[in-house]
Amino acid sequence: MPPSRPHIRHTTDAYLARNPGERAGIALLFEALDGPDDPTSRATLPAHVTCSAVLLDQDNRVLHIHHKATRKTLTPGGHSEPGDQDLPSTALRELFEEVGIPKEAVDPLPGFETVPLDIDVHDISANPAKGEPGHVHIDFRFVFRLVVTHQVTHRLEETTGYEWRPAEQTAAPALRAKLALLTPTTHP
Repeated sequence: MPPSRPHIRHTTDAYLARNPGERAGIALLFEALDGPDDPTSRATLPAHVTCSAVLLDQDNRVLHIHHKATRKTLTPGGHSEPGDQDLPSTALRELFEEVGIPKEAVDPLPGFETVPLDIDVHDISANPAKGEPGHVHIDFRFVFRLVVTHQVTHRLEETTGYEWRPAEQTAAPALRAKLALLTPTTHP
């Protein structure tokens, strides 16, 4: 069963306790949580929840993939599946599926085990090939550290490649700003 509404709401409340000024920016999340449809289902419109893994290596570089469908450079992530127990497990499964890094090779940064570093709301263009209208992703971005060297193997059907970027060059500006604020104990 995908992450439940109470789990998503609890995770959101913990995030907003750290980032109280962001409530208005994630208003669509509350609409999705209060709506009749599963907020994690890709069929829920106009917006639904997704999860990403912000993966840092030993040099504090952030793993990015070159996504075919959106033609954007992103951190690995995507939609919840029935076997995902919670939001962080969705991010870890997507990390493995998109770049081949297993959950055993990573650890969450201290203090971010169950709370995302960022929640981002962004538009997704229509995809006529899949019959998908334009919609919005509410992306819970969980931060992990690579603790075991592991080769990246990207999925050719979804990506055109990958790269490790210095944290200060992370593709998403809001994420870049939050990475810069991490303390030395969480971001050595």
